[in-house]
Order: sequence, then C-alpha cells, then structure tokens
Amino acid sequence: MSNTSAGAPCDAAGFIKSRIRTVPDWPQPGVQFRDITPLLQDPKSLRVLIDLFVQRYLGAGLNAVAGLDARGFIIGPILAYELNLGFIPIRKAGKLPYRTVAQSYQLEYGTATVEVHEDACAPGDRLVIVDDLIATGGTMMAGKIVLEQLGAVVIEGAAIIDLPELGGSRLLRAAGLPLYTVTEFGGH
Repeated sequence: MSNTSAGAPCDAAGFIKSRIRTVPDWPQPGVQFRDITPLLQDPKSLRVLIDLFVQRYLGAGLNAVAGLDARGFIIGPILAYELNLGFIPIRKAGKLPYRTVAQSYQLEYGTATVEVHEDACAPGDRLVIVDDLIATGGTMMAGKIVLEQLGAVVIEGAAIIDLPELGGSRLLRAAGLPLYTVTEFGGH
C-alpha cells in the first residue's frame, strides 16, 4: 500500500459516483449535498464499494477499522467484518458509556468534540479511519488525534467522497495522513 493518495479504478469510481445523489440547497441554500443513500440501497453498488475498500486494506496489517460518527458507522463495520477485524466507533461527545478520550475541532460556526473509549485500541495498533466524505477535514483530523493519543498508528483515512474545494483533504495530507477516496465532487 502506497503512502500517496490514490483513487479507485476509473470504472468502479465512475459507477460509485453515478449512484450518489446530489441534493441542491440542502441543508441550506448554496450547498450541494452528496447523498450516499441510493448507493447504499443498491446491493450491487454497495458490494462494489465495499470490495474497493477490502482490496485496498486486505493484507495491510490492520488491527481494526475505526469509523466516524455517523456515516462511518455504515461502511466501517462492513469493512471490518470483511477483513475479519474489530470496529472502533469514534462518537460525538456524550454518546459513549465508558471512560473516554476526547478531541475538539473547529466547525464553520463553533466547535464539536469526538470521543473514543480509552480502551478502544492498544499502543501500536494499526488502524484506518473510515467516513462517507471529506469536506473540511475537521472530524477525521480529530479522529486521528484521539486514536494517536491512545498510541495507535493511523495508517490512512478512507472515504467514499472527497470535496477537494473545501480543503479537508489538503489539510489532512499536510498533517501526514495519507488518504484514499473513491470519488470526488467539485463544488459544495
């Protein structure tokens, strides 16, 4: 596995991209929301998507898959199951019942915090973080930081969609996190 950014094979990426619905002006005017629910509802496109991730991480020496709240909870457990690994949920603050480690990050208007159980992984564990998309990169960066506080090695961030104009993928790569995305969309 390379430490450089890589995309999915063109035919598979185009197929996946064709199954993502764009909802204009949601949740506010000017936003082009990238809706993955049609992709998830279609058995063939869901299988192609998961197979892309499995092929990427099979034999990568991972100890677990971490998923970001909330859409990373859809893809992450399926990927973990297919790779015969455990799954680590990275939740929004106040959602986990046991002792946690937390990391706050900036949003467009204010801040948010993610948490992980303090025993979610062991020092030296090799992990990949999964989410549906990379926009500003704040959530994935916070997930990376909180897992590294536990001693984990985050080998890559993975997402279905990159929105490069929002700068998140650039921010994450500058922070030393290699990324794998299946497709990208311009505009937001």
